[in-house]
Amino acid sequence: MSTSATKQHDVPPPRGDIDFSMSIPVVLTAAGLMLIGCWSAWYFFWRPFPVDSAIPHYTKVNNVSGKLESVGSDTLTDVMAYCSRGFREIYPEVTIQLEDKGSATAPPALIDGKSQLAPMSRPMTEDEIGTFENKYGYKPTFYKVALDALAIYVNKSNPIRGMTLQQVDGVFSSTLKRGGSSLQTWGSVGLSGDWANKIITLYGRDNVSGTNAYFKQHALQNGDFKTTVHEDISESVVDGVANDPSGIGYSGIGWKTSQVRTVPLAETAGHFVEPTYKNALDGTYPLARFLYIYVNQRPGQPLNGLTGEFIKYILSREGQEAVVEAKFFPLPAKTVSETLGGKN
Repeated sequence: MSTSATKQHDVPPPRGDIDFSMSIPVVLTAAGLMLIGCWSAWYFFWRPFPVDSAIPHYTKVNNVSGKLESVGSDTLTDVMAYCSRGFREIYPEVTIQLEDKGSATAPPALIDGKSQLAPMSRPMTEDEIGTFENKYGYKPTFYKVALDALAIYVNKSNPIRGMTLQQVDGVFSSTLKRGGSSLQTWGSVGLSGDWANKIITLYGRDNVSGTNAYFKQHALQNGDFKTTVHEDISESVVDGVANDPSGIGYSGIGWKTSQVRTVPLAETAGHFVEPTYKNALDGTYPLARFLYIYVNQRPGQPLNGLTGEFIKYILSREGQEAVVEAKFFPLPAKTVSETLGGKN
Protein backbone atom coordinates (compact mmCIF):
# COMPACT_ATOMS: atom_id res chain seq x y z
CA MET A 1 0.00 0.00 0.00
CA SER A 2 1.39 3.44 -0.93
CA THR A 3 1.98 6.07 1.72
CA SER A 4 -0.42 9.06 1.70
CA ALA A 5 0.86 12.56 1.04
CA THR A 6 -0.20 13.59 4.55
CA LYS A 7 1.83 10.79 6.16
CA GLN A 8 4.80 11.59 3.98
CA HIS A 9 4.77 15.18 5.29
CA ASP A 10 4.60 13.87 8.86
CA VAL A 11 8.06 12.40 8.47
CA PRO A 12 10.68 14.99 9.34
CA PRO A 13 13.32 15.60 6.67
CA PRO A 14 16.85 14.35 7.33
CA ARG A 15 18.99 16.70 9.33
CA GLY A 16 21.56 18.45 7.27
CA ASP A 17 23.96 18.99 10.12
CA ILE A 18 24.97 15.32 10.55
CA ASP A 19 28.30 14.29 9.04
CA PHE A 20 27.93 10.80 7.63
CA SER A 21 31.46 10.68 6.18
CA MET A 22 34.13 8.39 7.56
CA SER A 23 37.86 8.94 7.52
CA ILE A 24 39.97 6.80 5.21
CA PRO A 25 41.79 5.04 8.10
CA VAL A 26 38.45 4.05 9.65
CA VAL A 27 37.13 2.71 6.34
CA LEU A 28 40.32 0.72 5.69
CA THR A 29 40.32 -0.65 9.22
CA ALA A 30 36.69 -1.76 8.92
CA ALA A 31 37.33 -3.35 5.53
CA GLY A 32 40.37 -5.14 6.90
CA LEU A 33 38.45 -6.50 9.86
CA MET A 34 35.69 -7.74 7.55
CA LEU A 35 38.23 -9.55 5.35
CA ILE A 36 39.92 -11.11 8.37
CA GLY A 37 36.53 -12.19 9.72
CA CYS A 38 35.48 -13.77 6.41
CA TRP A 39 38.82 -15.58 6.04
CA SER A 40 38.68 -16.82 9.63
CA ALA A 41 35.13 -18.11 9.17
CA TRP A 42 36.15 -19.96 6.00
CA TYR A 43 39.33 -21.34 7.57
CA PHE A 44 37.83 -22.57 10.82
CA PHE A 45 34.23 -23.38 9.89
CA TRP A 46 33.67 -23.79 6.16
CA ARG A 47 37.03 -25.09 4.90
CA PRO A 48 36.20 -28.73 4.19
CA PHE A 49 39.54 -30.51 4.72
CA PRO A 50 42.31 -29.30 7.04
CA VAL A 51 45.87 -29.58 5.77
CA ASP A 52 48.19 -31.54 8.06
CA SER A 53 50.15 -28.98 10.09
CA ALA A 54 53.18 -31.30 10.07
CA ILE A 55 53.67 -30.68 6.33
CA PRO A 56 56.49 -28.11 5.96
CA HIS A 57 56.02 -24.77 4.24
CA TYR A 58 57.66 -24.31 0.86
CA THR A 59 61.13 -22.70 0.96
CA LYS A 60 62.06 -20.45 -1.93
CA VAL A 61 65.39 -21.09 -3.66
CA ASN A 62 67.47 -18.95 -6.00
CA ASN A 63 67.91 -19.14 -9.77
CA VAL A 64 64.58 -20.76 -10.66
CA SER A 65 63.30 -19.82 -14.11
CA GLY A 66 62.27 -21.37 -17.38
CA LYS A 67 59.22 -23.13 -18.79
CA LEU A 68 57.26 -26.13 -17.56
CA GLU A 69 54.90 -28.17 -19.73
CA SER A 70 52.18 -30.28 -18.09
CA VAL A 71 50.10 -32.72 -20.15
CA GLY A 72 47.57 -35.14 -18.70
CA SER A 73 44.63 -35.53 -16.37
CA ASP A 74 41.43 -33.53 -16.67
CA THR A 75 40.56 -34.52 -13.09
CA LEU A 76 43.61 -32.61 -11.86
CA THR A 77 42.84 -29.48 -13.90
CA ASP A 78 42.12 -27.20 -10.94
CA VAL A 79 44.86 -28.69 -8.75
CA MET A 80 47.45 -27.97 -11.44
CA ALA A 81 46.02 -24.52 -12.14
CA TYR A 82 45.98 -23.42 -8.50
CA CYS A 83 49.44 -24.84 -7.80
CA SER A 84 50.81 -23.18 -10.93
CA ARG A 85 49.35 -19.86 -9.83
CA GLY A 86 50.93 -20.14 -6.36
CA PHE A 87 54.26 -21.29 -7.79
CA ARG A 88 54.41 -18.37 -10.22
CA GLU A 89 53.70 -15.91 -7.41
CA ILE A 90 57.02 -17.09 -5.93
CA TYR A 91 58.81 -17.39 -9.28
CA PRO A 92 57.26 -14.86 -11.70
CA GLU A 93 59.92 -15.60 -14.33
CA VAL A 94 58.58 -19.15 -14.72
CA THR A 95 56.10 -20.01 -17.47
CA ILE A 96 53.79 -23.00 -17.03
CA GLN A 97 51.74 -24.47 -19.88
CA LEU A 98 48.84 -26.76 -18.88
CA GLU A 99 47.09 -29.23 -21.18
CA ASP A 100 44.36 -31.37 -19.62
CA LYS A 101 42.90 -33.75 -22.17
CA GLY A 102 43.03 -36.91 -20.04
CA SER A 103 45.45 -39.25 -18.28
CA ALA A 104 46.01 -41.33 -21.42
CA THR A 105 47.71 -38.30 -23.01
CA ALA A 106 50.24 -38.00 -20.15
CA PRO A 107 52.63 -40.93 -20.83
CA PRO A 108 53.20 -40.20 -24.55
CA ALA A 109 53.96 -36.53 -23.82
CA LEU A 110 56.41 -37.45 -21.04
CA ILE A 111 58.07 -40.12 -23.19
CA ASP A 112 58.44 -37.77 -26.18
CA GLY A 113 59.85 -35.01 -23.99
CA LYS A 114 56.94 -32.69 -24.75
CA SER A 115 56.17 -32.34 -21.04
CA GLN A 116 58.07 -32.43 -17.76
CA LEU A 117 54.92 -33.05 -15.67
CA ALA A 118 52.47 -35.88 -16.36
CA PRO A 119 49.45 -35.56 -14.01
CA MET A 120 47.36 -38.74 -13.90
CA SER A 121 44.27 -39.90 -12.03
CA ARG A 122 45.38 -43.52 -12.31
CA PRO A 123 48.72 -45.35 -12.21
CA MET A 124 50.52 -45.89 -15.50
CA THR A 125 49.87 -49.25 -17.12
CA GLU A 126 52.62 -51.82 -17.59
CA ASP A 127 52.64 -51.05 -21.33
CA GLU A 128 53.07 -47.30 -20.69
CA ILE A 129 55.88 -47.93 -18.22
CA GLY A 130 57.50 -50.38 -20.64
CA THR A 131 57.47 -47.86 -23.49
CA PHE A 132 59.10 -45.25 -21.26
CA GLU A 133 61.70 -47.75 -20.02
CA ASN A 134 62.55 -48.87 -23.55
CA LYS A 135 63.48 -45.29 -24.43
CA TYR A 136 65.25 -44.15 -21.26
CA GLY A 137 66.52 -47.37 -19.67
CA TYR A 138 64.66 -46.75 -16.39
CA LYS A 139 61.07 -46.42 -15.23
CA PRO A 140 59.29 -43.09 -14.72
CA THR A 141 59.00 -41.77 -11.18
CA PHE A 142 55.62 -40.85 -9.72
CA TYR A 143 54.60 -38.66 -6.81
CA LYS A 144 51.29 -38.86 -5.00
CA VAL A 145 49.92 -35.31 -4.90
CA ALA A 146 46.32 -35.60 -3.66
CA LEU A 147 43.67 -38.00 -2.44
CA ASP A 148 40.33 -38.44 -4.19
CA ALA A 149 37.06 -40.25 -3.63
CA LEU A 150 35.73 -41.19 -7.05
CA ALA A 151 32.08 -40.32 -6.50
CA ILE A 152 28.78 -41.52 -7.90
CA TYR A 153 26.64 -38.44 -8.56
CA VAL A 154 22.85 -38.15 -8.84
CA ASN A 155 20.59 -35.14 -9.20
CA LYS A 156 19.94 -33.33 -5.92
CA SER A 157 16.25 -34.33 -6.12
CA ASN A 158 17.07 -38.04 -6.24
CA PRO A 159 16.24 -39.72 -2.88
CA ILE A 160 18.43 -42.82 -3.24
CA ARG A 161 20.16 -43.60 0.08
CA GLY A 162 23.00 -45.77 -1.19
CA MET A 163 24.15 -48.36 -3.73
CA THR A 164 26.22 -51.52 -3.63
CA LEU A 165 29.05 -51.96 -6.11
CA GLN A 166 27.04 -54.77 -7.70
CA GLN A 167 24.23 -52.26 -8.32
CA VAL A 168 26.73 -49.75 -9.72
CA ASP A 169 27.96 -52.49 -12.06
CA GLY A 170 24.40 -53.33 -13.04
CA VAL A 171 23.68 -49.70 -13.86
CA PHE A 172 26.83 -48.92 -15.89
CA SER A 173 28.09 -52.24 -17.26
CA SER A 174 26.97 -54.42 -20.15
CA THR A 175 29.06 -57.42 -19.04
CA LEU A 176 28.00 -57.56 -15.36
CA LYS A 177 31.26 -58.97 -13.96
CA ARG A 178 29.95 -58.59 -10.38
CA GLY A 179 27.22 -61.16 -11.02
CA GLY A 180 24.13 -58.99 -10.80
CA SER A 181 21.49 -58.14 -13.36
CA SER A 182 21.26 -55.18 -15.70
CA LEU A 183 19.50 -52.26 -14.01
CA GLN A 184 17.58 -49.88 -16.27
CA THR A 185 15.14 -47.98 -14.05
CA TRP A 186 15.35 -46.27 -10.69
CA GLY A 187 12.83 -48.77 -9.39
CA SER A 188 15.34 -51.55 -10.09
CA VAL A 189 17.74 -49.99 -7.57
CA GLY A 190 15.10 -49.61 -4.89
CA LEU A 191 13.23 -46.35 -5.52
CA SER A 192 9.45 -46.33 -5.45
CA GLY A 193 6.54 -44.02 -6.29
CA ASP A 194 7.11 -41.63 -9.18
CA TRP A 195 10.75 -42.72 -9.40
CA ALA A 196 10.07 -46.43 -9.96
CA ASN A 197 9.54 -46.25 -13.73
CA LYS A 198 12.03 -43.51 -14.52
CA ILE A 199 14.72 -44.69 -16.96
CA ILE A 200 18.26 -44.19 -15.62
CA THR A 201 20.36 -41.86 -17.78
CA LEU A 202 24.10 -42.58 -17.70
CA TYR A 203 26.94 -40.05 -17.68
CA GLY A 204 30.64 -40.94 -17.54
CA ARG A 205 34.17 -39.95 -18.47
CA ASP A 206 35.64 -40.30 -21.96
CA ASN A 207 37.92 -43.20 -22.80
CA VAL A 208 41.18 -41.19 -22.58
CA SER A 209 40.36 -40.40 -18.97
CA GLY A 210 42.15 -42.05 -16.07
CA THR A 211 38.88 -41.84 -14.14
CA ASN A 212 37.20 -43.92 -16.84
CA ALA A 213 39.95 -46.53 -16.60
CA TYR A 214 39.91 -46.56 -12.79
CA PHE A 215 36.13 -46.87 -12.63
CA LYS A 216 36.17 -49.65 -15.22
CA GLN A 217 38.78 -51.59 -13.25
CA HIS A 218 37.51 -51.09 -9.70
CA ALA A 219 33.75 -50.63 -10.03
CA LEU A 220 33.06 -52.80 -13.09
CA GLN A 221 35.87 -55.32 -12.46
CA ASN A 222 37.23 -54.63 -15.96
CA GLY A 223 33.83 -55.13 -17.53
CA ASP A 224 32.56 -53.12 -20.49
CA PHE A 225 30.50 -49.97 -20.27
CA LYS A 226 27.00 -49.82 -21.68
CA THR A 227 26.91 -48.02 -25.03
CA THR A 228 24.31 -45.62 -23.64
CA VAL A 229 26.80 -43.82 -21.37
CA HIS A 230 27.14 -40.15 -22.32
CA GLU A 231 30.93 -39.66 -22.15
CA ASP A 232 32.50 -36.25 -21.52
CA ILE A 233 34.95 -34.28 -19.38
CA SER A 234 34.58 -34.18 -15.58
CA GLU A 235 32.71 -30.89 -15.36
CA SER A 236 30.25 -31.87 -18.09
CA VAL A 237 29.47 -35.19 -16.39
CA VAL A 238 28.41 -33.38 -13.22
CA ASP A 239 26.56 -30.69 -15.18
CA GLY A 240 24.69 -33.39 -17.09
CA VAL A 241 23.50 -35.03 -13.88
CA ALA A 242 22.63 -31.63 -12.38
CA ASN A 243 20.30 -30.92 -15.31
CA ASP A 244 18.80 -34.42 -15.54
CA PRO A 245 16.64 -35.67 -12.61
CA SER A 246 17.05 -39.25 -13.89
CA GLY A 247 20.80 -38.95 -14.39
CA ILE A 248 23.66 -40.76 -12.67
CA GLY A 249 27.35 -40.27 -13.33
CA TYR A 250 30.82 -40.69 -11.85
CA SER A 251 33.72 -38.26 -11.43
CA GLY A 252 36.25 -37.04 -8.88
CA ILE A 253 35.04 -35.51 -5.63
CA GLY A 254 36.50 -32.14 -6.56
CA TRP A 255 33.79 -31.62 -9.18
CA LYS A 256 30.87 -31.79 -6.75
CA THR A 257 28.36 -28.90 -6.92
CA SER A 258 25.26 -27.90 -4.97
CA GLN A 259 23.05 -29.28 -7.77
CA VAL A 260 24.08 -32.91 -7.27
CA ARG A 261 24.34 -35.46 -4.46
CA THR A 262 27.01 -38.08 -3.90
CA VAL A 263 25.71 -41.62 -3.37
CA PRO A 264 27.11 -43.60 -0.41
CA LEU A 265 28.57 -46.92 -1.58
CA ALA A 266 29.07 -50.38 -0.11
CA GLU A 267 30.69 -53.64 -1.14
CA THR A 268 27.52 -55.36 0.08
CA ALA A 269 24.13 -54.06 1.19
CA GLY A 270 23.61 -52.67 4.66
CA HIS A 271 26.66 -50.51 5.32
CA PHE A 272 26.86 -47.60 2.91
CA VAL A 273 29.91 -45.33 3.16
CA GLU A 274 30.00 -41.64 2.24
CA PRO A 275 32.86 -40.31 0.04
CA THR A 276 34.32 -38.17 2.85
CA TYR A 277 37.93 -37.25 3.58
CA LYS A 278 38.01 -39.53 6.63
CA ASN A 279 36.56 -42.48 4.74
CA ALA A 280 38.99 -41.99 1.86
CA LEU A 281 41.92 -41.76 4.26
CA ASP A 282 41.08 -44.92 6.19
CA GLY A 283 40.13 -46.87 3.04
CA THR A 284 36.53 -47.61 4.03
CA TYR A 285 35.20 -45.77 0.97
CA PRO A 286 35.57 -48.37 -1.80
CA LEU A 287 36.53 -45.99 -4.63
CA ALA A 288 39.19 -43.93 -2.83
CA ARG A 289 42.35 -43.32 -4.85
CA PHE A 290 45.52 -41.25 -5.04
CA LEU A 291 46.16 -38.72 -7.79
CA TYR A 292 49.67 -38.59 -9.27
CA ILE A 293 52.27 -36.63 -11.15
CA TYR A 294 54.79 -38.68 -13.16
CA VAL A 295 58.19 -37.23 -14.07
CA ASN A 296 61.31 -38.29 -15.92
CA GLN A 297 63.68 -38.83 -13.00
CA ARG A 298 66.63 -41.16 -13.10
CA PRO A 299 66.58 -43.60 -10.13
CA GLY A 300 68.82 -42.61 -7.26
CA GLN A 301 69.13 -39.04 -8.53
CA PRO A 302 67.51 -36.07 -6.78
CA LEU A 303 64.79 -34.23 -8.64
CA ASN A 304 66.38 -30.82 -9.04
CA GLY A 305 65.75 -27.78 -11.18
CA LEU A 306 62.40 -26.34 -12.16
CA THR A 307 60.53 -29.66 -12.22
CA GLY A 308 61.85 -30.58 -8.79
CA GLU A 309 60.84 -27.26 -7.26
CA PHE A 310 57.31 -27.59 -8.62
CA ILE A 311 56.97 -31.08 -7.11
CA LYS A 312 58.32 -29.76 -3.80
CA TYR A 313 55.79 -26.92 -3.95
CA ILE A 314 52.74 -29.12 -4.60
CA LEU A 315 53.82 -31.33 -1.70
CA SER A 316 54.36 -28.36 0.63
CA ARG A 317 51.81 -26.82 2.99
CA GLU A 318 51.01 -24.20 0.34
CA GLY A 319 50.60 -26.81 -2.38
CA GLN A 320 48.27 -28.95 -0.29
CA GLU A 321 46.20 -25.84 0.52
CA ALA A 322 45.82 -25.47 -3.26
CA VAL A 323 44.62 -29.09 -3.40
CA VAL A 324 41.94 -28.17 -0.86
CA GLU A 325 41.04 -25.06 -2.85
CA ALA A 326 40.46 -27.38 -5.81
CA LYS A 327 38.05 -29.35 -3.55
CA PHE A 328 40.16 -32.51 -3.43
CA PHE A 329 41.56 -34.15 -0.31
CA PRO A 330 45.07 -33.20 0.97
CA LEU A 331 47.68 -35.80 1.79
CA PRO A 332 48.72 -36.64 5.36
CA ALA A 333 52.24 -35.54 6.31
CA LYS A 334 53.36 -39.18 6.48
CA THR A 335 52.32 -39.78 2.87
CA VAL A 336 54.04 -36.56 1.74
CA SER A 337 57.27 -37.64 3.44
CA GLU A 338 57.06 -41.12 1.93
CA THR A 339 56.36 -39.98 -1.62
CA LEU A 340 59.17 -37.38 -1.50
CA GLY A 341 61.47 -40.11 -0.18
CA GLY A 342 60.50 -42.50 -2.99
CA LYS A 343 58.68 -44.90 -0.67
CA ASN A 344 55.57 -45.36 -2.80
